[in-house]
Amino acid sequence: MSEEWKPTPVVWETKIAVVLRDDLLDWQKLNVTAFTVSGIAATVEDVVGEPYVDGSGTTYLPMFRQPVLVFLGTGEKLSQIHERALNRGVRCAIYTEELFNTNNDEDNRAQVLAVPSDKLQLVGIAMRADRRTIDKVVKGVTLHP
Repeated sequence: MSEEWKPTPVVWETKIAVVLRDDLLDWQKLNVTAFTVSGIAATVEDVVGEPYVDGSGTTYLPMFRQPVLVFLGTGEKLSQIHERALNRGVRCAIYTEELFNTNNDEDNRAQVLAVPSDKLQLVGIAMRADRRTIDKVVKGVTLHP
């Protein structure tokens, strides 16, 4: 009789969190999540693991080494979370409402550049930092059901 596989419990010192505006359509939530976490994958050292290989020897791209927690909040809450992150020195990736109307990276950056930090119409924000810091930054929002 073979033993059932059970995951090894891990307590991460860091957290990856994505906070989405709660009135987004499902496709928008998925799009914003994918775009914002790509910033974490591209710039944070040791956040991505090794490539996956299946039993046939086919190699797949690596993924994050730790879970990604997705939260929902109002536009006002996203602004608070953005401010908390900036005040604590937490680097973050942002997605603003205007980016739904652009279709390339250059235009996206121009849209963000045109608006001061405190006036950004945020629909999503992703960050990775010490877990206690992330808990303080995302206080007041709930996990996506």
